Amino acid sequence: MDLNYSAEDEAFRLEVRSFLENKFPKDIGERAKAGIRFKKDDYYRWHKALNEQGWVAPHWPTEHGGTNWTPVQSNIFDEECFAAGTPRQLPFGTRLVGPVIIHFGNDAQKERYLPTIRSGEEFWCQGFSEPGAGSDLASLKTRAVLEGDEWVVNGQKTWTTTAQYADWIFCLVRTNTDVKKQAGISFLLIDMKTPGISVRPILTIDGDVQINEVFLEDVRVPKENLVGEVDKGWTYAKFLLGNERTGIAGVGLCKNDLENLKTIARSERKNGKLLIEDPLFQARLSRAEIDLTALELTNMRMLFDIGDEGTPGAIASVLKIRGSELQQRFAELQMEATGSYALPWQQGALEPDWNGKAVGPAYAAARSPLYYDRRKTTIYGGSTEVQKNIITKAILEL
Repeated sequence: MDLNYSAEDEAFRLEVRSFLENKFPKDIGERAKAGIRFKKDDYYRWHKALNEQGWVAPHWPTEHGGTNWTPVQSNIFDEECFAAGTPRQLPFGTRLVGPVIIHFGNDAQKERYLPTIRSGEEFWCQGFSEPGAGSDLASLKTRAVLEGDEWVVNGQKTWTTTAQYADWIFCLVRTNTDVKKQAGISFLLIDMKTPGISVRPILTIDGDVQINEVFLEDVRVPKENLVGEVDKGWTYAKFLLGNERTGIAGVGLCKNDLENLKTIARSERKNGKLLIEDPLFQARLSRAEIDLTALELTNMRMLFDIGDEGTPGAIASVLKIRGSELQQRFAELQMEATGSYALPWQQGALEPDWNGKAVGPAYAAARSPLYYDRRKTTIYGGSTEVQKNIITKAILEL
């Protein structure tokens, strides 16, 4: 297997760089490099630029607005976007619910939802996890009962990212309690403006509010908002999570982290010399860079396999584990390299309207929040323990 990029891939990389140079809003990139948090409008403007280019949903079939990129080209695009400082495209519409609707939805659902997902007119969030049903997602208790032409939904979802912005939520709900827990789940599309829905933000340790609790009390959902068949939602959820885990390794993100770490190490001093010249730090930096190279090669192997077989299989779980661990390590090394200036971070310094001056060098304020934020990478998208179970069953066939 030749894991080198082809001439066509390298030409595509230049095309992506040209697009980013000419179409990516420069002010968003400057905030990204300073570690300042993105606003909803930043995500929308980037989404709009991608849609105008025809690149907003590369994983979709071409008849629905996809690009027909190879998996390797998709990886190149992600790498170049991270290097340019673009916001991470919110995955809930284009990467998660969109493919579910394409593969399992009916024609009316495709006509109704896919255009507004592509345009960014409607933001989506994911209603899967619940209190007591996170890694053991099949234990969810949010209940949907069919009354005439409507589903009546009651329950609670948690850790719901960007629910405060969302226009729609795709939910796993329990529709049958007389069968094994995986078999009694359905997949519903719910308008967030529906009476009975309330959102309570959760302030996390990094000082941000990205996740929320969502409460559903006698929420009435049209019968036609059911995707696929009743009680088949677990099948659709597994399909969706496969898409989520494939992109979660974050090779491009880690490459950007590595460059940031080297920049900091060339600026910070320890015992009178630059940190990049310290043998102990050099050893840790080299170990992280070697592991990143191994992750990238494994990711490339998976991408070529997807091209041949169409699905990532259990290797997606391997990448998820190693990628999320490496993201945590880079965040830790950046905070340690910044030293004491990373500790007294000021929440205001990360907000879009901050006009003051952060303590220490310009890059310092974002290091501690980044470290705290990355603690969750080994949990979301399926915890490391869950991924190891998947690998054991799929590869060892136990």
